Amino acid sequence: MQQSTSATHHIICIVGARPNFMKIAPIMMALSELKPNLDVTLVHTGQHYDVAMNEQYFQALGIPAPDINLEVGSGSHAVQTAEVMCRFEAALEGKNPTAILVVGDVNSTIACALVATKKGIPVIHVEAGLRSFDRAMPEEINRVLTDQISDMLFTTEPSGRDNLLREGVADKRIHFVGNVMIDTLRHNLARAIPTSKIASDAGRPDFASGEKNYAVVTMHRPANVDDEITLGSLINTVVTISAQLPVIFPLHPRTKSMIEKFGFGKLLDNANILLLPPMGYLEMLGLMKDAKVVLTDSGGIQEETTALGVPCITLRSNTERPITVDEGTNTIAGQDPETILGIFNDVMRGGGKGGRIPQYWDGRASNRIADLIAAEFGIAKPQVP
Repeated sequence: MQQSTSATHHIICIVGARPNFMKIAPIMMALSELKPNLDVTLVHTGQHYDVAMNEQYFQALGIPAPDINLEVGSGSHAVQTAEVMCRFEAALEGKNPTAILVVGDVNSTIACALVATKKGIPVIHVEAGLRSFDRAMPEEINRVLTDQISDMLFTTEPSGRDNLLREGVADKRIHFVGNVMIDTLRHNLARAIPTSKIASDAGRPDFASGEKNYAVVTMHRPANVDDEITLGSLINTVVTISAQLPVIFPLHPRTKSMIEKFGFGKLLDNANILLLPPMGYLEMLGLMKDAKVVLTDSGGIQEETTALGVPCITLRSNTERPITVDEGTNTIAGQDPETILGIFNDVMRGGGKGGRIPQYWDGRASNRIADLIAAEFGIAKPQVP
């Protein structure tokens, strides 16, 4: 895969959905330090197409405006993946990039990786090797397939290498660099929006004033929100928790739709529950850092709470980020109310996992990635005057 040195190399970075935004921001910043010997193009597939939310994230994280927007929009997994492939292939016409770089595990990740591989373009996968071992999760399929066709695989934790080696990926292609999500978190922590401002803007200036006296809840995965019985059980558990600790609950559009569909809105009409619309990155960071506990089914939030030292209760029976359990603040609870409440009550009694910061979650993962890419493709670093 080694390429001869030339005056200018070109890497196309792919972003498609909001979880990708936090990962691509520090990578774009690190790669920019290789200019003028490296040109970087940012392609937004439009998998998440809420213009206002996209702009909010891009502005907050300092991501440059996309050079190309494929404007794919929503659809089934098959339709969305196919549409990204068709539009990305057309966007590559006449271009001969050194490599494409994909992050995470969304449909855009596997779609663009497939197109590039079939065109003989090297693929770089950031956040490789994560496994939940649950093939019912679409993201798991995306992870496994993307890793199989990638040329450089950057892992966030040691388990990633173990998983990749077991699946037959050559060791020389695997690089343990740390977690770019934590780069973004550390870079923006001082800019996090205080919970007091968020509550005040929502018309509840008195809600959960101060630190460590509220819980944050997020859920959006189909396994939790698409089934009436499961969602109803989780909503009732949130209501039970709110009797002990105020709850801040930003509602994902999918979750909001299902709550309305199943008629659970009245259950959440509670003075101790603050329902919010989807939050921007800086707002969500502010909510998490001062929370007493976070309950979630988000993989990214499992990592962020570990970095922040905040106890996390994961509303899933598995995780593709085991280091957050083994070393961090995360506890897997599943969907059983008794289990969830048992872990929550332990936190309330002063327990909960303190955890520690994993290796290479130091805010410099993106710099390590840029250095390895430069070495792999023979991209000369600019001379510092």
